[in-house]
Amino acid sequence: MTQPIQPNPAASAPMGLHQLARQARAVVLGMNPTHDDEERGIALRLLEIGFLPGEQVRVIAHGYPGHDPLAVRVGNTTFALRSHEAALVQVQPV
Repeated sequence: MTQPIQPNPAASAPMGLHQLARQARAVVLGMNPTHDDEERGIALRLLEIGFLPGEQVRVIAHGYPGHDPLAVRVGNTTFALRSHEAALVQVQPV
């Protein structure tokens, strides 16, 4: 497991992972609030696969056309996430 990265307070404001620019690095702060059982299930799955507070992430590619899905690297693993899934992950650019 990698060492958790602390967010830089002087960096940009927190945002959803789906808003992160391609190749920009960020730190996971946690999960955004969920509104139904489906979103809660997705948020739990994201936590289980490694989108934990302190982990460094970056969007390495967008799908074409429409930017969906996103190829996201967390730690040493790359995942494909739909925009609505990535929106549940709150990050802060570093």
